[in-house]
Amino acid sequence: MQTYNRIALVGIEQEEYEVIRANYSGLIIWHQALPKIVVKDQVLYMEKANGVGMLPVDKVVYYGIYDNDFDFIAGLAIWNGDCYPNAAAMLDCRFKIPCLVKALTHTQFSAPRGFISAEASMNATEDTVAKWGNWHCGENKHRFTGEWESEFTATTEAYFEGEAVRIMVLGDKHWQIKLEGETWLKSIHPNSAGFMPVDAELLADTLHIQKAMQMDMIGNDYIVGKDGKKYLLEVNHIPNITRFEAIREAYLSTVIAFING
Repeated sequence: MQTYNRIALVGIEQEEYEVIRANYSGLIIWHQALPKIVVKDQVLYMEKANGVGMLPVDKVVYYGIYDNDFDFIAGLAIWNGDCYPNAAAMLDCRFKIPCLVKALTHTQFSAPRGFISAEASMNATEDTVAKWGNWHCGENKHRFTGEWESEFTATTEAYFEGEAVRIMVLGDKHWQIKLEGETWLKSIHPNSAGFMPVDAELLADTLHIQKAMQMDMIGNDYIVGKDGKKYLLEVNHIPNITRFEAIREAYLSTVIAFING
């Protein structure tokens, strides 16, 4: 039962906000940037969207990745109230390297990773990919062979030729998306990216990771090699929900059920 008849939407874009607004009869605090919050006596207070002061909220829907969102998510996790997605799981997955370390203990499609400190050098005898930073958007990657000095702390992995795909799970629905791109970097954004038949093994692997890491939504990127071998590349804790209308509709249905539940 809701105490304050008030929910908070953080990071939700205008178009999705309007759909949610039309399907919720209570009060809403809506922030597209990170708001200030206070947790006191197990109550979450959030700054008003307009005006001065803070108000208590019953539930939070969070969607987005910001430069400085780790502490905000930690506050939501300390509150331990109704949050979609689960704040503690988002906290575990926000930083890519720790998230990858955990995911590799749960996947059946792991491959050895390397690690390189900032301003250290590595000599790779085989085609290698370095990844750094905490943005899950296809950036901050470098492919190399031979000597390479990393400006940032990074993980390294073998470069595998093959098909890049994403398994997306949201609520009781799931999809497999073929990732595309004009270079070796693939993503969901090119017009040629789209749905494809779901690989049962990859779906089972994603569902296992999702359950083990207590995630409400997940987007796992894999490579299916030319030899048929499969490799987990990374876990996305806030996968894109607006690129494909079917996923957007499923997300909105899930959120509306959550805030009205």
